Amino acid sequence: MSETQQTSTERRLGQNGIIQPLLTDLYQITMAYAYWKSGKTKDCAVFDLFFRKNPFQGEFTIFAGLEECLKFLTKFHYSASDIEYLKEILPSGIEDEFYEYLTTVSAKDVRLYAMAEGSVAFPRVPLMRIEGPLIIVQLLETTLLTLVNYASLMATNAARYRIAAGNMKLFEFGLRRAQGPDGGLSASKYSYIGGFDGTSNVLAGKLFNIPVKGTHAHAYITSFSDFSELRNVYLEPNGGGTPRDLLQLALTCRKNLLPVFNMVSLEASEGELAALISFAIAFPEGFMALVDTYEVQRYPCRMNTVTTNTKSHNKYRSGLLNFCAVALALNDLGYRAIGIRLDSGDLAYLSNIARHYFTEISIKYNLPWFENLMIMASNDINEETILSLNEQGHKINCFGIGTHLVTCQRQPALGCVYKMVELNGYPRIKLSQDVGKVTMPGCKDAYRLYSESGHALVDLLQRSIEPPPEINKKVLCRHPFEESKRAYVIPSRVEKLLNLYWEAGQICLELPNLQQIKETVRNSLRTLRPDIKRNLNPTPFKVWKNDII
Repeated sequence: MSETQQTSTERRLGQNGIIQPLLTDLYQITMAYAYWKSGKTKDCAVFDLFFRKNPFQGEFTIFAGLEECLKFLTKFHYSASDIEYLKEILPSGIEDEFYEYLTTVSAKDVRLYAMAEGSVAFPRVPLMRIEGPLIIVQLLETTLLTLVNYASLMATNAARYRIAAGNMKLFEFGLRRAQGPDGGLSASKYSYIGGFDGTSNVLAGKLFNIPVKGTHAHAYITSFSDFSELRNVYLEPNGGGTPRDLLQLALTCRKNLLPVFNMVSLEASEGELAALISFAIAFPEGFMALVDTYEVQRYPCRMNTVTTNTKSHNKYRSGLLNFCAVALALNDLGYRAIGIRLDSGDLAYLSNIARHYFTEISIKYNLPWFENLMIMASNDINEETILSLNEQGHKINCFGIGTHLVTCQRQPALGCVYKMVELNGYPRIKLSQDVGKVTMPGCKDAYRLYSESGHALVDLLQRSIEPPPEINKKVLCRHPFEESKRAYVIPSRVEKLLNLYWEAGQICLELPNLQQIKETVRNSLRTLRPDIKRNLNPTPFKVWKNDII
């Protein structure tokens, strides 16, 4: 592989040096020794990786993390330093032959079946089926779980935000609040898969080819006190020409805007305007400004639906007025501003005010594009906030979402499990008084049955040795644990969910890039009825086992 090809592969896959065999729980190593001591090196096992309950009080989950699992299998080998460390932490009585055995361990005899990454998944349906030597597949457990659990939880959370936001732009702004740098990178990657349009995380953009977006912080506004701090006020017109004084243009525009903003005298912050002038000179073709450092707009909008609800200040400051003045000044030089960001206050109210003034200015100056300037909101937003804003009739068309997204505050863990279901060709079952923890034994395949309308009807689990369900033929579907619950289904389409991704020490299916996985999420969600995806009291999707009729 050439250096260019390797760089391209790394850009698609991303790199994480900590994903290695020692990224596991100690009991996996001690079990491996006990298996070895018991002569089980030739035993073959089948494990299912699945979850028992959908997260966020919803009824669907997005499967993610498969690519990282396959990367891990390619690297699964204990180094000399790994062996030396294990000798330090394990009991002294362990034979040297066991450590010699560990040096020979690899994933070449493992087979991994999985759903396509980005697929909608449901409880008890295996996300992955891992087959191979008992000791090897046991050693894989913890690492595979950590690679799938957060990835799937994050992608699901992002998909729920996407459903709530509809066609509005969504950007992930959570790096500073994430659980460490690895959590931040994973959040950026899997929120993009789940439906977000970009991230503020520059490294994630580089590693995963995700669009990177950002504006500026309040600190940039407060770093200017007055016009005297502007070192440069000249900007060359778009397309070339003699540079013009952007400050003077903005001051003239601001004065002309006073009637539009119902202002008799000017009471706006010079420091704020100076900061916006400086930022506009730096980014004339990407001017997007934070407008609530001081106050967005105190006066009520001239609409019946808007009332005054902002705090009074001794000195009136208006981020909207200053932004619009700079945006019009840029327009005189042939540039178009992008929009504003609101980071505090009553977002529905303020967005309506902003859109109102954008429309007024659009009409006054015959600038149709001005009416459609972007209004981004980023004030500690969660899924419920978006749904509430939708009910209030906001004018926001973009959200920047951080803490609630990347930390999954509503539910911090998915709860995937890794259970043995077959050993040496014989089914294995875990029993429990808690029916939810009883495993479904045997090496299984999973099929998704679809109706004529294209909607998913049921996920069907059956032994791998059984023939698959057929199109237009009646299938008796039974509840896994309640014998009285059953139904006949005649599928118009049958999809096999688990496909072979790893065999003989190599990946055996071409892996999609993030954009393709993102499309898989979108298409997979379209197959679910709206009542399954709704936020309030969603309908559970049926996962049953079958008898072929």
